[in-house]
Amino acid sequence: MKKIIIYQVLPRLYGNTNNTNRPNGTLADNGVGKMSAFDARRLKELRQMGVTHIWYTGIVRHASKTDYSAYGLPATNPEYVKGEAGSPYAVCDWYDVDPDIADDVRMRMGEFSQLVERTHKAGLKVIIDFVPNHTARQYVGTYKPFTDENYYPGRICDGDWTDTAKLNYGNHDTWLKMTDILLFWAAMGVDGVRCDMAELVPVDFWEYATRKVKQQYPDFIFIGEVYNPGLYRDYATGGGFNYLYDKVGMYDMLRQVINGREPTFRITEQWQKVDDIKDKMLYFLENHDEQRIASDFFVADARKAFPALMTAVLMTKSPFMLYAGQEYGERAMDAEGFGGVDGRTSIFDYWNPATYYRKAVGQLTDEERGVCEVYSTVLRMANGEKAFQKGDFFDLMYVNRYSETFDDSRQYAFIRKYKDETIVVCTNFSDRDVRVSINIPQHAFECLSLPQGEVSAKELFTGEERTFLFEKDSTQVAMNIPAYYAAAWKIKK
Repeated sequence: MKKIIIYQVLPRLYGNTNNTNRPNGTLADNGVGKMSAFDARRLKELRQMGVTHIWYTGIVRHASKTDYSAYGLPATNPEYVKGEAGSPYAVCDWYDVDPDIADDVRMRMGEFSQLVERTHKAGLKVIIDFVPNHTARQYVGTYKPFTDENYYPGRICDGDWTDTAKLNYGNHDTWLKMTDILLFWAAMGVDGVRCDMAELVPVDFWEYATRKVKQQYPDFIFIGEVYNPGLYRDYATGGGFNYLYDKVGMYDMLRQVINGREPTFRITEQWQKVDDIKDKMLYFLENHDEQRIASDFFVADARKAFPALMTAVLMTKSPFMLYAGQEYGERAMDAEGFGGVDGRTSIFDYWNPATYYRKAVGQLTDEERGVCEVYSTVLRMANGEKAFQKGDFFDLMYVNRYSETFDDSRQYAFIRKYKDETIVVCTNFSDRDVRVSINIPQHAFECLSLPQGEVSAKELFTGEERTFLFEKDSTQVAMNIPAYYAAAWKIKK
């Protein structure tokens, strides 16, 4: 099985050649992306970049101020809508596709089926959102409609989710309806769902729903957005989830390391906390909820996160997810409308992010293409090398703490091993080129059955070849690493 690489994208924002970008603009002002933008050529590009799954965000019809009354789809009460386009997480009909993203509104379900078919033909799998905790305040679906009994008294969600109404899982009919929704989309060819705020829905429901779906679709995957680490094991085991967000843990720590606020040796603490379920943790550096790496609110330079990318992608068998535009260094420093300038790409507005537009019209800058090339190299490497795809992991930080030839606050080192292939990796979060010597302990030789004697090695990023002397009691691997980059030496006896 290949390592899962997920590409998240909001089709409404993608492939649009209208660059008006009027703040708080309507669809007529700013245009909108379509499912058809994901044609065979674009899907092939994503596959060649190393992507295995595409998470098409915002497929299901949701609350919006845009009026499609000519098609029997009137606009939502504007008091219940965020922005002009509305939130993809305020679903108003679970059995319908967002009309914005169809070329022909009347054929929107068929166009989604064609998108699924194209995606599969390109060798990629399809993930969409499943929003189990709430619906739009105006739920208009007529097929298996929700009734008052399906909602909590008072209905409206707390806090910032004022455009939604909370579902009641104390009513078993809600279980049946939400499970039927999952089965409907699985029958449409969808390969998995990313489950919004999964921890707000009882584990018992998830055990029931995941079992029902997997009885008919055994390979269907469930990805849970769970932020409470104390609940991880409940949802990963009893809840039947294949993967869980590693946000409160690896994401938070990598962000701090990127910004120089935490030392690299603390990365070890994060994987150790979930070591028993480590292959179920999904790593990421961006998604629609988080600020862009290249924004002024994060680190203002996509290249400064390269070592974090290389660490997150190469250190374990866990899936990795990237957000459309991340591979070009999208900055998201626009005042689109609802969210203002916050370093995030708005999911509520009609807009055309700068890198999306330049990609659509073939005008990416040299710098953007350079960032993309690094992402492509790393993602392809993840499945091009069996040691990264399915090998064992050995953290080298404990034997390199306080070393004079290794900076445990700015470098992170580990080994991946599969059969006769060993790869020694060191990522460099420093702003300067470094030469390091990495200690490899006796325990690593015993645990991984490492080769001994003179071994040949090839550096996977540069192609450089050399030999190392591997001795069980005293091995140091010396290497040069550029600033904000990594070295990965593949060793064969």
